[in-house]
Amino acid sequence: MRILSCLAALALAACQSAPAIPAAPEGNTPSPAEVIAASKPDEWRTLDPENTLYMDFPGQNGKGGGRVIIELAPEFSPNHVANVKTLSREGFFANGAVTRVQDNFVSQWAQAADPARPPQRGVEKLNAEFTLPRAAIANFDVLPDPDTYAPEVGFVNGIYAARDATRVWLTHCYGMVGVGRENDENSGGGTELYVIIGHSPRNLDRQLTMLGRVVQGMEIMSSFPRGTGDAGFYKTPEEYQRYADIKIASDLPPEQRTPLEIMRTDSASFDTLVNSRRWRKDDFYTKPVGRIGLCNVTVPVRSAAQAG
Repeated sequence: MRILSCLAALALAACQSAPAIPAAPEGNTPSPAEVIAASKPDEWRTLDPENTLYMDFPGQNGKGGGRVIIELAPEFSPNHVANVKTLSREGFFANGAVTRVQDNFVSQWAQAADPARPPQRGVEKLNAEFTLPRAAIANFDVLPDPDTYAPEVGFVNGIYAARDATRVWLTHCYGMVGVGRENDENSGGGTELYVIIGHSPRNLDRQLTMLGRVVQGMEIMSSFPRGTGDAGFYKTPEEYQRYADIKIASDLPPEQRTPLEIMRTDSASFDTLVNSRRWRKDDFYTKPVGRIGLCNVTVPVRSAAQAG
């Protein structure tokens, strides 16, 4: 089946080089907590402050406050990432809001000012950055399991990705962040962003520009009241879920940053974690599946204070 899918996608050579699915471990599989506890310090990496966004919510009606942390992927969408940083630094996002929450789909946010404040240094529209040449991304950590939407899937620096014989792109998994646009594929620039909060809509892959993923704070983004307007938009500004601002971590003093570590997806511990989920067997799970979907893999994130 895997060879046939590769032939259909004209990617036989790429698929033949993919690793085989590892065999089932003997006995019960370790839990994620056990794998993390046994991991080594060099199997983790710290977030780059220059490519980390903080979206701080003051909270409304006694709930919803906290910090949402987004790791950017400038190697995939350099122009959009650069523009979002410029917009942040000019104060474009100050007192912005989540304006749309569609159940099992996305939370979407914008400047939400009335009257709108046009960008001063950033721009509203950019050419879409949907895919890259396959050769542009060398550090692709392949997940060997079959995928419905692409010949190969895996991770690039911990971010969900896919590729075929010629192109590579980011995928719409839970927690991934993309750029809102109109029908014109070049009508977005980063002034409106969204995060996937539901079942992964992989049919949107290569349809919108993706620029990163939420690594902390999904419990905030997924818990807002659902919008009752068309496509989950809030009907009135009174319903908006306000955030204070979107800041680049490197623009804040160290004491105001949130130090996080991400498990390296090219590490032995990550391989162990994925295989233990693929073949999960314990007192409750008695029938191992032997396969795992890309969006069912959770890349571990921890506070730097937990290291060691």
